[in-house]
Parts: sequence; C-alpha cells; structure tokens
Amino acid sequence: MNTPPHILYVEDDESLGFVTRDNLELNGYRISHFKDGTAALAAIHRDDFDLCVLDVMLPGVDGFALAEAIRAKDHQVPIIFLSAKSLKEDRLHGLKIGGDDYLTKPFSIEELLLKIEIFLRRSTIGPVAPPPSRITLSTFTFDHSNLQLSHPDGDRTLTQREADLLQLFVQHPNRVLKRSEILTRIWGEDDYFLGRSLDVFISRLRKYLRPDQALRIENIHGVGFKLSCP
Repeated sequence: MNTPPHILYVEDDESLGFVTRDNLELNGYRISHFKDGTAALAAIHRDDFDLCVLDVMLPGVDGFALAEAIRAKDHQVPIIFLSAKSLKEDRLHGLKIGGDDYLTKPFSIEELLLKIEIFLRRSTIGPVAPPPSRITLSTFTFDHSNLQLSHPDGDRTLTQREADLLQLFVQHPNRVLKRSEILTRIWGEDDYFLGRSLDVFISRLRKYLRPDQALRIENIHGVGFKLSCP
C-alpha cells in the first residue's frame, strides 16, 4: 500500500483550519496541522514533509520565517502560502524566499487541492523518457534531478520551481517561449498574478547565470522570454 503524501499545514484560525484539514484528509492526504509557528518550527526540524501549506500571519513564528527554515533544510519540498495579505509586495517576498505559490484568503478548497495535486505530481512523477541528469550549459553544469547548478565560481542548490523553469529554457535554447506557455507548463495555469511570480523567478535565474556573459534570458516584449546561449 502506498503511503499517503504527508502535508505540513499551519493555520491559527480554528474554523478555517478544521475545514481545510478535513477536506485534505478526505482527499487522502496525511496532515500535520499546527496552530502556531513555534510548534510548526519544531515539527520542521523533527519530521519530513512532501508539501507545506503555511499561513503567513501566525503567533510565535510567522509563515515567512517558517519557509526560510524549511528551505534551509529542504530545497525541494513545495511551499504554498495562504494569507489575507494581498499586497503585491507580500506575494513577491514569499516567492523570493523560496515559496512556490501564494493563495490569498478567502480561497477555494478546490483551488488549493488542485495546486497540491499539481505540485505533488511534479515532485514524484518524472517524464517517460527522462533527459540526461547533467547538462552542460556553456560554463555551467545543470543537474535538474538533484536541483544543482554548478559553475567554476561555485555551486548552487535550486528550488524545485527554479529548476523546472531553467529546465524548460534548457530544453528550448534560443527559442522564444510565450509567457502563457511557460505559466501553463510550470504553474499549471495562465494567470495575471502568476505572471508576476514568473518575473520573480526569471530575475533569480538571471542572477544565477550572471557569471557567464554568454548566457542571457532575454525579455521579448509583449511575448515572453528566450534563453540565448552558445
């Protein structure tokens, strides 16, 4: 029998927490639910999770601090933020520190379940014909399966979302990829706010690739992006 995916769920609102946990468990997930950040932080150091759903505003330790602790331990586990804070700055901050998605309250359980399903499927199911695990990209070596981007100046461990996005560019070098195509392939849907998330991840990849002047992720105005490489 397959072990159900183990999800860390941190939410201090008792009613919302009960309803969400109940729905997740009814859909076959194993849920560890905590009502404050301090207890969740202890669980992060003690247990392993397949996915994390974090409220941002929490007593004790907030969701952003929890995400940073998770990323210090695990660069791959998907993180979904839930928050009543809808400001763009909050969304971007959550993504910059390693979050994979950000849902604004009130959210639909159906949307949360869909995103969880997408993230877990990506993290557990590989392509039928997997590409080579290590790819030479000019002066870089990219290992998608191990989330490693290596360069003579140093190595970097990517998040799963960063690795998936770079992999998409690497599979289509010197080709313009439409924003809608990237969002659908990597995020599962073409959405305005996800488009802002895409811009954050593009900026990160540009920073990582900066040591090699031959590699550029170009912005094709009004269309999308292109990885220019030798």
